[in-house]
Amino acid sequence: MGHPASPPTMTATDYLAWEATQTERHEFLDGEVWAMAGADDRHVSVALNIAMALKQHLRGSPCRTFMSDMKLHAASANSYFYPDVFVTCSEADRARPLIKQEPTLVVEVLSPGTAAYDRGTKFAHYRQMPTLREIALIDPDARSADVYRCGADGLWVLHPFDPGQGVAFASVDLRIAEDVLYADVD
Repeated sequence: MGHPASPPTMTATDYLAWEATQTERHEFLDGEVWAMAGADDRHVSVALNIAMALKQHLRGSPCRTFMSDMKLHAASANSYFYPDVFVTCSEADRARPLIKQEPTLVVEVLSPGTAAYDRGTKFAHYRQMPTLREIALIDPDARSADVYRCGADGLWVLHPFDPGQGVAFASVDLRIAEDVLYADVD
């Protein structure tokens, strides 16, 4: 008996049931499951610095900040991701305790092993999310950031931030200075 021409894929429903029993996180891309690699202390520190600044800035607003343990459903791509940091201002998302699907801002902190994936596949799927206004790719090695903003015409425009500039998130009206962005990062 031969092997199937292609490996069987998992449905989104099967993934969600299976993922709830796992000790490690996995992302789901239209039937394929990918294990999430651990992050180094610089990556975690930058993500935490961003999340703390966003949470503090958004206190008292309808917006909420989430970190890498919250799933984000990209429905048009039949995918589930764990962004490093994201913000949702959606009332519908407030009613969803385990999965969010209407982000305003997504932030990915790049690492050598994930940069191509974050800039490529994930970025392509994120861009299709209708509520998303901004995607930030933070590079701790270069101390720079590429922030993409969706314009009224639906086009995504790059707003780069060089070393020394920190980063600005127009979608939530927040600028984070470099010393705050990279606090406790060697």
